[in-house]
Amino acid sequence: MRIQGFSPKALPKDIFTGIIIALVSIPISMGYAQVAGLPPVCGLYGSIFPILIFGVLSSSPQFIFGVDAAPAALVGAFLAAAGIESGSERAVSVVPMVTFFVGMWLLLFFVLKAGRLVKYISTPVMGGFISGISTTIILMQIPKVLGGTSGSGELFELIEHIVKTCRESFSGMSLLLGGASLAVLLISKKLMPKLPMSIFVMAAGAVIGYTGFAKSHGVACLSAIERGLPMWELPRFDLDMITDVLTTSLTVAVVIMAETLLASGNFANKNGYRLNTDREILVYGLGNLAACFTGCCPVNGSVSRTTMGEQYGGKSQIMSITASFSMILILLFGTGFIQYLPVPVLTSIVISALLGAVEFDLAKRLFKQDKRELLIFLGAFAGVLIFGTVRGVVIGVVLSFFEVIANTANPKRSFLGVIPGREGFHSLERNSYSVPLKGAVIYRFSGNLYFANIDLFVAEIEAALKPDTKCVVVDSGAVCNIDITAADKIAALDRSLEKKGIRLYFASHIGQLNDRFRQLGIGSMVEEGFCRRTIPAALADAGYVPPYELEETDFSKDNVLRYGSRDRLEFEWAFGSQADEELERYAERLLNEAATGEGAPEDQLSRIIKAKGLWKGISELDQEELLVHLQAHLSELSQKLGIDEAKIEEAIELRRLKLAVRLEQSDPQAFRAVREHTKRFEEGLREKSPQLYEEFIRHRQEMAAHLRQSDPQYAEIFHRLYSENK
Repeated sequence: MRIQGFSPKALPKDIFTGIIIALVSIPISMGYAQVAGLPPVCGLYGSIFPILIFGVLSSSPQFIFGVDAAPAALVGAFLAAAGIESGSERAVSVVPMVTFFVGMWLLLFFVLKAGRLVKYISTPVMGGFISGISTTIILMQIPKVLGGTSGSGELFELIEHIVKTCRESFSGMSLLLGGASLAVLLISKKLMPKLPMSIFVMAAGAVIGYTGFAKSHGVACLSAIERGLPMWELPRFDLDMITDVLTTSLTVAVVIMAETLLASGNFANKNGYRLNTDREILVYGLGNLAACFTGCCPVNGSVSRTTMGEQYGGKSQIMSITASFSMILILLFGTGFIQYLPVPVLTSIVISALLGAVEFDLAKRLFKQDKRELLIFLGAFAGVLIFGTVRGVVIGVVLSFFEVIANTANPKRSFLGVIPGREGFHSLERNSYSVPLKGAVIYRFSGNLYFANIDLFVAEIEAALKPDTKCVVVDSGAVCNIDITAADKIAALDRSLEKKGIRLYFASHIGQLNDRFRQLGIGSMVEEGFCRRTIPAALADAGYVPPYELEETDFSKDNVLRYGSRDRLEFEWAFGSQADEELERYAERLLNEAATGEGAPEDQLSRIIKAKGLWKGISELDQEELLVHLQAHLSELSQKLGIDEAKIEEAIELRRLKLAVRLEQSDPQAFRAVREHTKRFEEGLREKSPQLYEEFIRHRQEMAAHLRQSDPQYAEIFHRLYSENK
């Protein structure tokens, strides 16, 4: 037998955490047993063998199993619909039968490997689902803090029950004890997260109950429990109810599988380990069979107790094993103190643990990073809260599939061109220097082609055609499959383009896509050479060979602004519309080098301007752009280095000139773009700060005179670079 996550070093903490979980399970298990229509002691029975089986066999090192809200609420609703009184002998007979069939359904799910379906539920759905369950249980518990009994049902029923409790059975002292306990727990969680404050709160509550203070002020305490362990026996099967029991148990089994796999998967993702989902479902089934043999309601994973175990540093399933044996000892020797525990105090412990399970951090992260996934999170959350766990699961799955469809129906795509002096084909949208080929359209589509996106594919290609277009090349490197609808529309597009004298090619895709083309009736594209291994091969077949003839592009102000506000290559590719901000942050890193660097100021300035270690592999155009950003910090550089601004300006300009020489030799078009950029920079400076502009021009004139004396080889290019910038 191998205990998941076991470590001798963590053993004391695991044992300690297991004892805490056993103590906290007393009010939780007793309360949910009552929700399921059973005597409270049955909840304690369900906290022995199911937890032990789970601890020994589960692949999760930290998840906790036991009597919990969702199955208990579903069983309680079933009893109410069947007209069976809660706590009656009939209920005590029927509920274990439901639990038995829940276990059998789960074993069938294990055989069918049904757990794989849960893998298709996304993180936002998972987080919303867990948050919805946690919030639902909190709302169930609130009336107990107010002096009433636990609620049941969905959001509106729970709110109605809370309002009813306030009107009919509100207890100020109950609220005071519960509210104060909750405040202590939440504050200690912030200030002393490792301190097991829940035990101290429980002990204080027991003292309050033992002294008679709670009873004298009308505060409810737990019921007295007889000592002893449960007897094992088969449930009594009522054949008259077998159809209803099978239906209800199937629903409960689905909820247990989905809820526990989702919740345990959430903890696994957060803490960096993997689950064996098939093995988990098997354990769920065995745990429920053990529960039915001791007369208990269905059991599943407990988010609240797992959160508490994580809070106190539990690392392995020694926690569950310890909790099981602790509950045995409590039932044998320690049931006397249970009757003194005030309900609102223990309820506050449950609420505190559940608040830790609500995914506030995930919601905040989604709000900042992806609003659409936030809506999915909120949809799953609201689905569980308003419509219940079963419907919440369905809503979550539907939202996940909607997300998949939305992403595949609107994939990333772009038209491609050539950057002079660079290999390959580059997005026209994301690269300012990328230029379309004259007479050719190159279109990248990053997704499979099927009925939901083929119209978009066709429409964008048709909209890109020009009077001189002779060929369309689809970069299909990210297309792995097509459906019959897409195949038919590709064939229609091909015929339409052929009538206009335009050839349609697919290039760079995997070989299996050619098989799919032949399978769906457009194999002639493969056979006639219109499916090519590379884009250059497709262009060559259409009569386009390097050096490609490009469309006329002057890099005017309007043209550059169409793609971005600055000239850059790697930065623009990497950061898109945020390239300016990233360039400025890069420049600030260089300034920090001035503040922390060693050596003579002139050596530091040289390292900053050359940016050794920072500009590694970055294009000369990006280096030139960074120098422009550095020029905006002349005063700061001068203060940090103790060097005159004019000398710093001269050093930066000299570096720019050296870059310009290399650019003019390797890429004259890029050199013209640099000239245009310099002109725009100076125009902006003149508008924003005329005085600084005049000083800037004065520095330049001085440098021009100096260059004619010291570096005449750069004087001519200096003149060409700035001759039109006056």
